[in-house]
Order: sequence, then C-alpha cells, then structure tokens
Amino acid sequence: MRGGGLLVAGTTSDAGKSVVTAGICRWLVRRGVKVAPFKGQNMSLNSFVTREGAEIGRAQAMQAQAARVEPTALMNPVLLKPGGDRSSQVVLMGRPVGEMSARGYHGNRQKELFEPVVACLEELRATHDAVICEGAGSPAEINLRRTDIVNMGIARAARLPVVVVGDIDRGGVFAQFFGTTALLAPEDQELVAGYLVNKFRGDVTLLEPGLDMLYGLTGRRTFGVLPYAHGLGIDEEDGLRVSLRGAVRESVVAPPVGADVLRVAVCAVPLMSNFTDVDALAAEPGVVVRFVDRPEELADADLVVVPGTRGTVKALAWLRERGLAAALARRAAEGRPVLGICGGFQALGEHIEDEVESKAGAVDGLGLLPVRVRFAREKTLARPVGEALGERVEGYEIHHGVADVRGGEPFLDGCRVGAVWGTHWHGSLESDGFRRAFLREVAAAAGRAFVPAPDTSFGALREEQLDRLGDLIEEHADTDALLRLIEEGAPKGLPFVPPGAP
Repeated sequence: MRGGGLLVAGTTSDAGKSVVTAGICRWLVRRGVKVAPFKGQNMSLNSFVTREGAEIGRAQAMQAQAARVEPTALMNPVLLKPGGDRSSQVVLMGRPVGEMSARGYHGNRQKELFEPVVACLEELRATHDAVICEGAGSPAEINLRRTDIVNMGIARAARLPVVVVGDIDRGGVFAQFFGTTALLAPEDQELVAGYLVNKFRGDVTLLEPGLDMLYGLTGRRTFGVLPYAHGLGIDEEDGLRVSLRGAVRESVVAPPVGADVLRVAVCAVPLMSNFTDVDALAAEPGVVVRFVDRPEELADADLVVVPGTRGTVKALAWLRERGLAAALARRAAEGRPVLGICGGFQALGEHIEDEVESKAGAVDGLGLLPVRVRFAREKTLARPVGEALGERVEGYEIHHGVADVRGGEPFLDGCRVGAVWGTHWHGSLESDGFRRAFLREVAAAAGRAFVPAPDTSFGALREEQLDRLGDLIEEHADTDALLRLIEEGAPKGLPFVPPGAP
C-alpha cells in the first residue's frame, strides 16, 4: 500500500471525528501500516508546537501520537484560532499570517488556501502508506461548500473515500446520515462510501433493522457500531471536556496515597486555550479538578489554576467583573497556591502593554507577580526544556506576550513569589517528576496530607487511551472493509440520493 487515504467526516461537530481518526491511525500502525493524520483546516484554541516550531491543532498532535509519527505542520496546514468579535487568527503552515473575519476568510482567503492544503495532503500521501483525514463540522454545510477545503472539497480533489460518523447518543442519527448524504452534490455523493455509528449504548441487534433500512434508502453500508466508552474525548478541539480527567474520573481510580485529596480549581476564563494543561493533574490519584467561574468556588481549593487564553486583557476584565481577581489576591496574601500558565501568567503580572491581541494599550494586571508584559507581533513558538524544583521539565510555548520578570524566584521562564507561580510553558505538568514535586509543594502550602503517587506516568496513561481507541476500531468496525476503502477508494456505482445540492 502506498498513498491510500480516507476522510472521516461527521454529521455534526463533536460527532467523534477526532477520536475515530485517532483510533483508525492506531489500528493501522499496529498492523504495520505507515500512517499519518491530516486535517486541512482546524478551528481550535487548543494547539501544540511541533519540533520544527510550527503551531498545529492539538487534536492532530494527538492523532500523530496515535500513528506513532512525529507531528508536523503538513498534518494541519490551516489553523484558525478564534479571538472574539467574529474574527480568528489564521495560522498557515504553523505560522500566524493575520487576523480575519469569518466573512473575509470564507469569501476570499479560503479559496487561496485550497492549493497549499491539497499540496500538503499529497506530500503526506507520497511518504506514507495511508493518510487518515479528519473533516470539520459537517460536509453538508451547503452554505460553505463553494470554498470548502476540509470536507468534500479535499475529498473530491484527492479522490478520497468518505466515511460519515454520527453520534447516536444524541438521537436522530438515521436522519443525520440520510440528510447529510442527500444534501451533497452528485459528484460528492459518489465518494461517500458509508457510515459509522458512534457512542451506542445497548443491544446492537435492536439497531440492525434501522441500519438495513438506511442501506435500502441510500445504498450505503454501515462500517461499524462503536459502543459508548467513557473518557475517550482526548485533546478535544474546544469545549470544557478535559480529556484525561474524564477518563480517570469515569474509570476505576486508585485511592489517594496519603490521607487527603487535593482540590484544584481552574478559572474558566474567556477564550480559554490549552486547558489540556490540567489533564496531567487530574491523572494523579487523589487530585480532583473542576472548572469554576465564581469566587466562592475557590474557597475550598488547594490550588487555583489561571489557564491560557487567547484574550489576556479580556480574561483580566472577566476575573475582575466576577470577583475572582479579589479572591486570587486574598489567596496570594494568605500564602495559598495559585498557578498561572501562559495568558494566566500574564494576567498575574503587574502591567500589560497590548497593541497586538486586544489593542487595549496599557492595562494593569493583578499584581501578584513582579512581571511586566509587552505583546509582540511575532508569536513565540518553542519547545523548551529546563529544570524546576530539582526535576527535568519539558513544555511548549505559544504566545505573543513577552515577559520582563523583575523579581521573585526563577520558575521555568517565569517566576514564583510565595505560593504564586507563573510560567509561559504549556505541558510542563506532563513531566512526571516535576508534577509530583509541584504537588508536594502545593500540598505543603495548603496544609494537606496529600502524597503524589510514586508511579503515575502521564505518557503511559495516554498510550493506554490511544490503544483503547485502536481497540474500538478493531473490535467494533469492519476493518477488512475499511482497509479496502483506504487502498481502493469508494465503491463504484453508489446510488444518488435526491435531492442533492446544486
């Protein structure tokens, strides 16, 4: 096999495209297939930095890990990072190229990006046995079809067979499958090979008559019925489903090693980005993580995290309006732990000069750390390695703000004052030794008899999760039929389902 491919589309957003794509990648690589993931255009505030310093969607980085390959910008050539006010930062081949309104992007710029996106896909196909592509939203968004570069536009350009995923847990999946197909133009319908049911609960034999009727109506088969499995939403594109926390909390978890649990409150700031930073905390037995938006919810927290955000100035205003800023100041004065990451770190500082992100100019920070931040037009994208609390730490940086640290104890690239820590490094808590050392400091400051488990490996937990995704495909999908699709393309002579789109 060389240059095979498949597009995993969905009836809706959050139908399960990301995890199905990752599952197919893991199933294939376990068969000895050299496979890569691909998403032509992604919209997400959760991103990752590749080793060559390119910013891509974190979901594609997760899928690359599932495929056991190094993530590159080729796997996600266009990333849109919403910034509010109906505009997004456009990241092309891992580098920001400007802000654009939705109308401007879909009207002109998206057309210009079509050829580079196709070229990236073809480069991956030339160097891999198979490329598993993820769509976005639904391929039946007929208002956007003319400028589509991620669903049927890319499928038709590359002659990719398409499998449509539907979330049956929400209900209405048969109507979604039929309607999605019937709203596509005849040339697009030719590539839709069939369907994959996701998140099914119950006796599958009760579903089979509906699948038979769906085949009769569309002439397209269903390639599998995947059961509902808790905690598989790893590295979601957006939303508040913190992936690994969900997996650990919904499965059998070892009790705390010490006498106490540790409670972590994460401020749900606007335009929150890379909230996956707290997954590694939630992976620890005895650590309870929750998102909060009221000051009283900080009262019993042993650690408060102010996470990354695409709008630091907006997040500052939100923290003040909600009374969270005053609660954070009280915590700092009482020596109770606070951790700011990236935008959260910037917010904890004394002063911000922003003519780039918000264009608000001079803005006072919360004043909890001796840091002054100036927003630069050039974005910092890096994969730093360092040491903190006597342990090796790896992370990644994605920010326009440049921090001038004027005091405190050094902490990664930021600083620490008392029980308040701040850093630009995302992903640092995935370093097991550092995470354990940090939690011991938090527990001591909080007066908790909490002891980190000595053997929790975040990397091993992630691998277990990816293997579970591969198992779902291997055990509940028709893998022989999927392999034929990947190698040979969509079957010839698939019937047209009226009315079709113009």
